Amino acid sequence: MMFREPTSPDPAFGELYEKAVCYIEELFRGNSGGHDAEHTLRVYHNAQLIAENEPGCDREIVMLAALLHDADDDKLFHTENNRNARSFLRDNHVPEERIDRICEAINSVSFSHNRDRIPETAEGRIVQDADRLDAIGAVGVARTFAYGGEHGRPLQASVQHFYDKLLLLKDRMNTEMGKRLAAKRHAFLEAFLEELDEELRF
Repeated sequence: MMFREPTSPDPAFGELYEKAVCYIEELFRGNSGGHDAEHTLRVYHNAQLIAENEPGCDREIVMLAALLHDADDDKLFHTENNRNARSFLRDNHVPEERIDRICEAINSVSFSHNRDRIPETAEGRIVQDADRLDAIGAVGVARTFAYGGEHGRPLQASVQHFYDKLLLLKDRMNTEMGKRLAAKRHAFLEAFLEELDEELRF
């Protein structure tokens, strides 16, 4: 299968994309634990790349869900019913029916809330893959230890997170592009853990 590289940002969203970026930059200002605006933009890029190769999806739903997927993350915010995401979308005149679809995709992302559940919509499957890709590979390693440092988690607890979650993600990807990208990132995790184990022996 041939995979197409995406353009970035997607020109179809123009002003709304710029507003969403400004919104998430303000929302995550001061966060250094791996859930920040840069993470969101990487997820957006991953989602765009996957959506280019999933012709049946609604790309506007995918992109807005990717940009807002952490806007109500319960690790960061005490909101209900996607309040932050819905507020932004309503302020920007997105129709209510589409807001519901965007929030459905957002709510399918969380690993802890969804585990083995496969999202019912193509858009949810794409955004879930896009977020999980940012949890593995070199960026995933960096984010794991950034989060651990911010929360006072000892080294071994952060390492255990690889076995509890990160090494499971490769086999839980939904899309062909997601699987392809995850395979490479998973191999990096395995190599990193092998090297870490060797260096920690004394």
